[in-house]
Amino acid sequence: MATQVEVIESRVICRQPGRYIGWPTIAKSHDGELFVVFSGDRDAHVDPFGKTCFMRSSDHGATWSDAVVINDTPLDDRDAGICVAPDGSLVVSWFTSHYYDYLAMTHYCEGLEQRWQEALSGVTEEDVVRWTDADGGGTADRRMGFWTRRSADRGETWEDAVPSTCCAPHGPITLSDGRMLFVGTASFAREEGGACLGAAESLDNGRSWELISRVDALPEFDGGVEGSYVYLCEPHAVEVAPDRILAMARYEERGLPASARQRSMLWQFESEDGGRTWTAPRPTDIIGKPPHLTRLSDGRILLTYGYRHDPYGQRACISSDGGQTWDYGNEIVLRDDGPSGDLGYPASVECDDGSILSVYYQKETPEEKTVLMTTRWRV
Repeated sequence: MATQVEVIESRVICRQPGRYIGWPTIAKSHDGELFVVFSGDRDAHVDPFGKTCFMRSSDHGATWSDAVVINDTPLDDRDAGICVAPDGSLVVSWFTSHYYDYLAMTHYCEGLEQRWQEALSGVTEEDVVRWTDADGGGTADRRMGFWTRRSADRGETWEDAVPSTCCAPHGPITLSDGRMLFVGTASFAREEGGACLGAAESLDNGRSWELISRVDALPEFDGGVEGSYVYLCEPHAVEVAPDRILAMARYEERGLPASARQRSMLWQFESEDGGRTWTAPRPTDIIGKPPHLTRLSDGRILLTYGYRHDPYGQRACISSDGGQTWDYGNEIVLRDDGPSGDLGYPASVECDDGSILSVYYQKETPEEKTVLMTTRWRV
């Protein structure tokens, strides 16, 4: 039987006029309060100015607070995730990024070169050392750091940032055994052949992290040319049952000829021991980037993802058997009206009334910059 879906409402929840915002994540507290984080107050998709912004809703997403900045390092603060820890505190994740040479981003900063050069020239070596990590797998012209920070009072105040050893757009998850697990990218050394995904655990509600396993992020492929490769990135995970973790990752290509290209299918891998070992990643038929996974109250697994092919938009898929199979033949189209492929990163929660609220970014009109949106829907 085909999956029956009712799309109730789609609307803008945050607009920063003249500014670019993106990569949101949503979380729900034990008593139903909703929290969203994203990277905002930007010039563009890549720039030196990104900040982590935070919003809340006390009425199940009907209205939202104004966005407030909670991270503003001297570097670009990107890809914010949020999770409710076992003790009820909030844990926000993000990564910092620094380009040595603003010319590396000229295709984003046309007309703003002087502004960007001034911003980057104001970043000291001490700033870079403080906010990046050599183990983060940055490249010769880009240094990166992976971070989390906690709030014990629902976002009113925030503790100091701590290194997280890996990063992913939607952040860590909470497990039934009281641990937190963060499945993310552990190294970006793709051209050197060292790129990998990893799983880090926290035994203290996000105050510290330890990398407990690695997963190869450079799968083999046919049809490549010299200097080409494929890689996995931006994973997310969900606990299907105690100790059983399902994870999926975004697939990307570098330098492949058109005849060898795929259409950004998601790859899947699993752990039967709480994230300590993993199966080899394998491709699915699902086209999208990147994944967000959540377990619904009836036990089904919900996957949401951006669709960056025409017609651009936000999509979802459901598994009724813990991720062994996906009902991709009945793929759910939440919307297909995006003006361009610069959109996505949907993340979803099941609200107390049984509806699903998905948050994502895209343009409302072709002329404006991106905004934050939600779609409320039911399965």
